[in-house]
Amino acid sequence: MKFFSYLCDLVMKPLVHILLIALSILPSHAYELTDTIAATDTLALDTIAWVQTVEEPRTLYDLPYSPTRRMENWRRLTQNTTVFALAGLATLYVLETLPEDATAWNKKELRHMGLFERWRYHAERGPVWDKDNPIFNYVLHPYGGAVYYMGARSCGFNVLGSLAYCTFISSMLWEYGIETFNEVPSVQDLFITPLAGMMMGECFYHIKRVIVANDYHLCGSWFFGHLVAWIVDPLNEFVSLFAGNPCKNRNVLMTPVTIPGPNSHLGFNINLTF
Repeated sequence: MKFFSYLCDLVMKPLVHILLIALSILPSHAYELTDTIAATDTLALDTIAWVQTVEEPRTLYDLPYSPTRRMENWRRLTQNTTVFALAGLATLYVLETLPEDATAWNKKELRHMGLFERWRYHAERGPVWDKDNPIFNYVLHPYGGAVYYMGARSCGFNVLGSLAYCTFISSMLWEYGIETFNEVPSVQDLFITPLAGMMMGECFYHIKRVIVANDYHLCGSWFFGHLVAWIVDPLNEFVSLFAGNPCKNRNVLMTPVTIPGPNSHLGFNINLTF
């Protein structure tokens, strides 16, 4: 666990900060998030800062960032998994009904084989090193992995739990599920999708924390905040249309915190002159 905490501090946070600076955003940090300084004690040089807190935390977005903290919402994860499964079945149906020249998956030599016979035929011959377009292997697949990862991360799972879920969805539901009906499983997809997806997904998680902390606004824009939220976490944003969004309508409290200044002390001085 210490390794993943160190990894996130060393790699994830700098990447997110660089991105936020590029967007001209000052990252507010829920609990780590402080608003502007409200007052200064000119005598003791103490600083009073107002810190955002949530009266009743409902998600990890309401708590300080941690790569190991868990607050699992299994009901929401079940809903997300159901959406993934239905989307996979719909994809398989569409690909099966497309013309021969519309996709490389529909090969004439496989038409004489039954659907499950094709799955067994491909599963027994893989995994293999594929020669797919690099855009698919090293851009789209990592993004897909990040979406799978966020499917669990936004449901309160920690880094390891989200990686396990991402690996399950990408390997069992997709690579050895939907794709195996039409092609041999790929070595790159089995490893790159979950591992690169975890790294990209944790960056997405940091970005969404900023969005949630600012009431779904980004750069002061409601539209931009929602747009980026859909890009970094499309599954949970979609499910929220039907199941509600626990990241919204939070009861945020502003708590004053005194930060002692360098000259703060108690007592008094007596000067005697003779």
